[in-house]
Amino acid sequence: MGDRAPSEDGLVGWWVELPPGAGTAVMATGIVSIGLHLVGREVLSWILFVLAAIAWLVLAVDFGRRLLRDRGRWVEEVATPPALTAVAATTLLGTWFALQGWSGVAVAALVVAALIWPVLLTSVVRHWRRRLPGTVFLVCVATQGLAVLSGTLVVSLPSGWLAWPTLGCFLLGLALYAVAFRRFDLGQLRSGAGDQWVAGGTLAICALAGAKLLAVPAWRGTALHDALRPLTLVTLALSVCWYAVLVLAEVRWPRPRYDMARWATVFPMGMTAVATLSIADAAAVGRLWTSGQVLLWVAVTAWVLTLVGLVRHLAAYSP
Repeated sequence: MGDRAPSEDGLVGWWVELPPGAGTAVMATGIVSIGLHLVGREVLSWILFVLAAIAWLVLAVDFGRRLLRDRGRWVEEVATPPALTAVAATTLLGTWFALQGWSGVAVAALVVAALIWPVLLTSVVRHWRRRLPGTVFLVCVATQGLAVLSGTLVVSLPSGWLAWPTLGCFLLGLALYAVAFRRFDLGQLRSGAGDQWVAGGTLAICALAGAKLLAVPAWRGTALHDALRPLTLVTLALSVCWYAVLVLAEVRWPRPRYDMARWATVFPMGMTAVATLSIADAAAVGRLWTSGQVLLWVAVTAWVLTLVGLVRHLAAYSP
């Protein structure tokens, strides 16, 4: 949602008109929170997590309200890629819980995400068309979100059977990326409102899912582990290349005004940082740790700037 003129309903009207893509704010906040946890900034991580959880609850209420009171609009919106932010946001919050050792809550988040994922994915794919914005890649992000959450749980749960569904989601996500790329409008690099960054952030979450698979204890030293390591590193390298291209596009065609789609810029920045930090450990490439820290603080800065833009935007709705 861009900078529309305030409606007569004020903040309530703004909330009622929130698009499905508002879920990227939860995704962005959640992944930056996870990154802060990885580098030991627990207080900041908790603050961002609480904000993400509150936003998730608000959007969940809105989702239910539209389902019950505005079925036509609900059906229309679940046919669009941004609807899959519901899955991605849930898996990211679940991953945070898993990293904190709260496996029960994380499993509940995985169950919820796994139940709504096929419904939303099927609806979105059935209504796909060509020349779509960056949100088209959310079919992959949601799928890899399941892989990241289940892969995180593999380490903490006594049974390792989740490793195989994780691998399946990882491979399916890579395939969906190739399909989505064919429908992505490359002109969005010049004119996109912010969600064009998901084209690169998707590869980052693929790399993060690969890092989770590399950490599976039972697979270490196996041929599967040896095959996953270079695939994960190449995926990360491609995501960093996308990052560079997207930064250059922002410099060439500046878009300084706030837009809800800017949260879809922060999410890939944070995801690239978290993937880099995770792979530094899982693939034993220590020099990536410093790069991941730099990328994380860039993402934190972007998150703060986007939050300031949101606050200023909301101020226009106040009486």
